[in-house]
Amino acid sequence: MTTAADPAEETIRLESRAWKKLKANKSALFGFIIVAFFIGIAVAAPVLPIADPLATDWGAVRKAPSAAHWLGTDEIGRDILSRMIWGAQASLMAGVVSVLIAVLIGVPFGLLSGYFGGWTDQAISRVTDALLATPFLILAIALAAFLGPSLTNAMIAIGLSAMPIFVRLTRGQVLSVKTEDYVEGARAIGLSHVAIMSRYILPNVFAPVLVQATLTVATAIIAEASLSFLGLGQQAPAPSWGSMLNVAKNFMTQAPWMAWWPGAAIFLVVLGFNLLGDGLRDALDPRES
Repeated sequence: MTTAADPAEETIRLESRAWKKLKANKSALFGFIIVAFFIGIAVAAPVLPIADPLATDWGAVRKAPSAAHWLGTDEIGRDILSRMIWGAQASLMAGVVSVLIAVLIGVPFGLLSGYFGGWTDQAISRVTDALLATPFLILAIALAAFLGPSLTNAMIAIGLSAMPIFVRLTRGQVLSVKTEDYVEGARAIGLSHVAIMSRYILPNVFAPVLVQATLTVATAIIAEASLSFLGLGQQAPAPSWGSMLNVAKNFMTQAPWMAWWPGAAIFLVVLGFNLLGDGLRDALDPRES
């Protein structure tokens, strides 16, 4: 019983050390600030004093940035700043929800595959290999086209496309953890498979899954923008950074600012998640002092 309790105490120590290392990582803090900023404006969009993102003004078509419209207007006179802020909701929600779908499906299958082995491992691994053989974005486009164009279907398609990554990652972590002494001790005292997986194995694979999830959010945001650009994601007139770029491509010479701002937003938020993910990876790595 004493041996089985030691991992919990070690986890607490590792968490405290990881938090100190994360706070000391300037690039990770910079990424966190970027991510927090975009999440903040997305959540506060309904109460911010901005124009209606769907309101058109035929007297202000494709106007350059000015005091009236800080980021300019689009092809039918809609305020780009307002559409950028409301579009952050769609893009961030697509990134987070799709990764949540991938984690909720991929981690349990990875646990089963790595823990039980045998035919269970063979079946899950072969399906995972087949899915990983298809490029991520191609698979997402195919699934989104099959499900139909909408933001919800795009999130499902991206989540299912990212799921094999978490299956493979979780399986590898479980294979290394399940041979530890505290797991053998838990088996020796007669704990069930479910108890062992939930109490001793899953907490020890959480750190790499969290890091991968953070990095995958960035990939999912790019995927959602790509699907919306192709007309398979957020549908007009609702704003989305990808759909804004789709319209802007037709006015690159007349109104280049229509492409500047959504492109910059995608770049910044993806940079933020990548910096934060790299910082988490360094902070949660037990081999790093």
